[in-house]
Amino acid sequence: MTAKVLISSDGVTRCSWPGNNSLYINYHDEEWGFPEGEDVKIFEKISLEGFQSGLSWITILKKRRYFREAFFKFDLEIVSNFGEREIKELLCNENIVRHEGKIRSVVNNAQRALMLIESEGSLKHYFYSEPEFTPLDETESFIPSKTEKSEAISKDLKKRGWTWLGPTTIYSFMQAMGVVNDHHRLCDLRKIVEIQREKFFH
Repeated sequence: MTAKVLISSDGVTRCSWPGNNSLYINYHDEEWGFPEGEDVKIFEKISLEGFQSGLSWITILKKRRYFREAFFKFDLEIVSNFGEREIKELLCNENIVRHEGKIRSVVNNAQRALMLIESEGSLKHYFYSEPEFTPLDETESFIPSKTEKSEAISKDLKKRGWTWLGPTTIYSFMQAMGVVNDHHRLCDLRKIVEIQREKFFH
């Protein structure tokens, strides 16, 4: 993806991908690239990235509040215990993406996340602190859809039993959660995000 910027009507220079969509702009300005240390929020984001596969992120963003309701705010203990009854209810929920494979993946991944927390201490520690997953601080004119790092994480998660998280999905997650800072170097949010990353990692 070629990285570009857009000077909005409010005078702010932003990455071009939010366009003039207010929901997308708020997401770009307040969430995208900012690190998150709470396991439940990390799990929500990686789950929604899985649902986004094959769709546009704005589609997921518009449905996010319904996803949160349907998955009990992505509470790991609750979601990990979903059975066939809960899955059938989700498949009948017109407010979310009714893809059986993705829904079952979230339930499975909640179970795997609890195991990962038990072995690694937290999802934060796994995604942000592992030496081989050192956060990057690069912004190229061309942003890749995946990297060696996202491929390594995807491969490791697959070994641990996680599903529906290929390297491209993982890289989108890394961008969204501030594992990398892919705001364009001319985007006004880049410096703000980097300050938050420096506080988060030190």
